[in-house]
Amino acid sequence: QETGNPEVRFMQLDLASLRSVRAFANAFLRQEPHLHLLINNAGVSAGGTTEDGFSLPFQVNHLGHFLLTQLLLERLQSCAPSRVVIVASSAHCAGRLHPDTLGRPPPGLLSTFQDYCDSKLANVLHAQELARRLHDTQVTCYAVHPGFVNTELFRYAPLWLKPLLVPLAWLFFLNAAEGARTSLHCATCEGLECFSGRYFAHCRLQEPWPPARDDQLGVALWEASERLVGLR
Repeated sequence: QETGNPEVRFMQLDLASLRSVRAFANAFLRQEPHLHLLINNAGVSAGGTTEDGFSLPFQVNHLGHFLLTQLLLERLQSCAPSRVVIVASSAHCAGRLHPDTLGRPPPGLLSTFQDYCDSKLANVLHAQELARRLHDTQVTCYAVHPGFVNTELFRYAPLWLKPLLVPLAWLFFLNAAEGARTSLHCATCEGLECFSGRYFAHCRLQEPWPPARDDQLGVALWEASERLVGLR
């Protein structure tokens, strides 16, 4: 109703619930014969634990998207050429991933912040490994840093931190439309197929930080993610 576009359709999906992800994928595959573009855009920075026993930011930002992508992958391939855009963040530079402890909140006073950074590193590695596995399928994927965007990402920030974050967001952050530009660039720009698996910021190709270019870590993350979401 808000868009005025009768082609826009709402389907409920809670990435904090693997059960919900599976229910959504089943409903979508029954009802929609075509899928040419998947943008994994949702994200949270709050602490907490999901119904599946994983840390909230890591499941919503990575594991839920990983499972959703895998469940829709056959449809993306049958509708190729198609694209997957994974919204990551420059915060991946502070990520530290240990495949044997994935999904557990990191220790320390800054646990929630570290968890968020870890999930963003997982996003970049996910795009890289997905591209490797989909080579020659006409399904391409891209990791995106949207910039610092004034959305509701920090609505669950501690009360003592909000007086600092809110003015900064209004003064210096992008609005939602500006923050969508790089995702839309990777979703629609012609000629990006040769850059599948790469990282984009400000609508331009960029090199991610070294841990996000670690092929062995990408494989380990993929295999651990498959196990955690019940695909192995």
